[in-house]
Amino acid sequence: MALASSLQKTASKLMEKFGGALTYRRVVSDLYNTETGSMTQSTTDYALRGVLQDVKAREVNELIQAGDKRLYIAATDLAVTPSTADRVIIAAVSHQIINVQTIEQDNQSITYELVLRA
Repeated sequence: MALASSLQKTASKLMEKFGGALTYRRVVSDLYNTETGSMTQSTTDYALRGVLQDVKAREVNELIQAGDKRLYIAATDLAVTPSTADRVIIAAVSHQIINVQTIEQDNQSITYELVLRA
């Protein structure tokens, strides 16, 4: 457990030092409006920092497209577990989350790796 805790702290410090500012937007469809016949979505925003890079050409496949981005965020910096239903806003551009991978140590989340598409 001590190793996982140390890795979490290190990941958070690295994101703070080298990462860029972004907004993680949690999207929840929770209310059904009987008058309009539609679902109402509620959102919660989390300001944090992450490291953004382009996906490599060799990573392009059926799921990942050229032009997609890869975002790394520290798990302790985000109060929720990322989901493909959520959005990430970087420099006023909203990105869809295509894929989420969790990097773990001793069953504790260290970082999240998100594939984003604008």
